[in-house]
Amino acid sequence: MHLIEREYQAQLNSRFDAVLINGAGEDETGGAGAAAAVALAGGRIVTSAPLGDAVKRIADIASRPLIVIDARSASDDDLARSLSRLDGLAAGRDLPMVVAIASEQIDVAAAGLMLSRHQILCDPAPSDWIGAIATAQGVSNLALHDRISENEAARLAKLNAEVARIADVLARLSKHEEQPLAGLVADARSDFAPEPGGEHPITAADIRQIVRARRLRDRYVGSGLFEDPAWDMMLDLYAAHLERAHVSVSSLCIAAAVAPTTALRWIARLTEAGLFERRPDPFDRRRAFMSLTERGLGAMRSYVSMARALGLPVV
Repeated sequence: MHLIEREYQAQLNSRFDAVLINGAGEDETGGAGAAAAVALAGGRIVTSAPLGDAVKRIADIASRPLIVIDARSASDDDLARSLSRLDGLAAGRDLPMVVAIASEQIDVAAAGLMLSRHQILCDPAPSDWIGAIATAQGVSNLALHDRISENEAARLAKLNAEVARIADVLARLSKHEEQPLAGLVADARSDFAPEPGGEHPITAADIRQIVRARRLRDRYVGSGLFEDPAWDMMLDLYAAHLERAHVSVSSLCIAAAVAPTTALRWIARLTEAGLFERRPDPFDRRRAFMSLTERGLGAMRSYVSMARALGLPVV
């Protein structure tokens, strides 16, 4: 009996409050799916509200609820206006958010969510709802076995390790010019030094050719076998930097060559890792632009320079 009581008490202690918000206040299908996911994750819905009334409803709640939004039925204007207010409220109270959108709403959602802890789901299946809500609440007792998430985390760890390794090699080589490798380093600095009017050892056209070659693998071998969204997005942003072009969040999701929800998850992780940054469009509040940070640009320049110096392909 004591064991059963302890387990029951643990379940009670792990429960959390949630606020369910529907885009137009009438999307029963989306609301039902989100509500079921909250229940499966061990939570309870303390209130439901339409998108336009959500800030007031949340402000009246004394607890720190999870905000669950199904915005697929909302207009772009309503979504842009309401999400920015919810984003500020959630950031101020440190409330996690899970936001479901349609794929065509990616840019509006990304522009409205700049400050808070949030996850964006594109046209989510029930399992997407459950996984995102469980992650937001840190629920560990669900047997989700999300193999994709595990692989993504491993890939990101490898990417960060490779960037760090390349930076370390460059640092060590630059400190030992008197060694036999000095000639190689000197040649690399000479060959890849900025030319008048230029800044980088590789052109945007070169990067685009690399991306085309990567997509050819999918065409002839099969899609889904060579997914590497982090690197695909870094290549796309590096090419855009060389072109001095802006990249919207939706465009970057396309460059990732994976499902939009997966791409958005990677964008969030690479932003947290300090490689990506998101900036609002000063002329359109419904859009945000992505770019490499100075750290991300430095990593790409170093990688390209070293690969070229060693006679290796940039892939």
